[in-house]
Amino acid sequence: MSNPKNKLSVSRRKFLTTSGTLAAGLVTTSNSIIGAPGIMKFYGKHDSLIKGVQIGVITYSFRSMEDQSAEATLKYVKDCGISAIELMGGPAESFAGMPVSTVDRRAYFGLRRKARGGELNEDEQKEYDGLTAEMDAYNKSVVKWRSKVSMDKFAEFKKMYADAGVSIYAFKPSAFGVRNTDAEIDYGFRAAKALGANQVTLELPGDDAHTKKLGEFGAKHKIYIAYHGHEQQTPTWWDTALSQSQYNAMNLDLGHYVAAGNPDPLILIREKHDRIKSMHIKDRQTPENGKQNLPWGEGDTPIIAALELISKNQYKIPATIELEYKVPDDSDPVKEVTKCMDFCRKGLEA
Repeated sequence: MSNPKNKLSVSRRKFLTTSGTLAAGLVTTSNSIIGAPGIMKFYGKHDSLIKGVQIGVITYSFRSMEDQSAEATLKYVKDCGISAIELMGGPAESFAGMPVSTVDRRAYFGLRRKARGGELNEDEQKEYDGLTAEMDAYNKSVVKWRSKVSMDKFAEFKKMYADAGVSIYAFKPSAFGVRNTDAEIDYGFRAAKALGANQVTLELPGDDAHTKKLGEFGAKHKIYIAYHGHEQQTPTWWDTALSQSQYNAMNLDLGHYVAAGNPDPLILIREKHDRIKSMHIKDRQTPENGKQNLPWGEGDTPIIAALELISKNQYKIPATIELEYKVPDDSDPVKEVTKCMDFCRKGLEA
């Protein structure tokens, strides 16, 4: 078994070496780089605050990359020319020492889906029972770890990213669900604060009592809870949560909102801009056109119009790139997020 500490050291060296090599390569061999004019136009523009609009990325966009460490994730972000992020729990919590799961999650969730449909045979039921026991034990170890972990490693994580020019405006660990303990919820807010985030994000739960409780935690920690949605989103979908606390807020998903067949999303942004603390951007089609998630510029989502609205009115709404369309076989998430970043930059600077 490899030593995790050694892996982190290698990751740090690789991050520094690769970054230096890339910079040197662009200087000495730029004429041989495919698409060099486009790359060189934006190379060095690591600041993704454009005309008052903070373009960011949710680190979920890099989920298919093999290395999910804090150092590797930072390199992905920097390689895309992005200077602010919505951070998933994984990179930060693993950096802080969260227990590592040994559960075969693919097998577990596959069997769980079959169990819900009553489709398990006797052998599968035994396997599912065993995996469920393992998962329960692991979840308990996470609860115990979260209740005792120091915030020092989260502060160290923030510094590492800040030193590299990347700020963290939102944090999304799996700590705010209905089944999470109050201690876990409190941990999530404390970790967000240590990371420098002004908000945590999660899917809006269908439980009004829970959003009320989260709003109270948010008020205690002075951290917003920005609720995300998919095709359930409507102009009034967040209203109950928003009425419960000034710290309950919106994480509008522009693409999913369009795919749900809602009216012009720019109307919603104008009307509720003061309650929208962050916005996911992707390019989806309307229901009439098939709802597909497409490379940017090919769908029906008014990405640039929304960014121009935020810029013109100086709304304080970070626009978060979320890569969800199919990555081409000859590409990878870093290249595709870079294309999305360039799409935003070119649109705003046109």
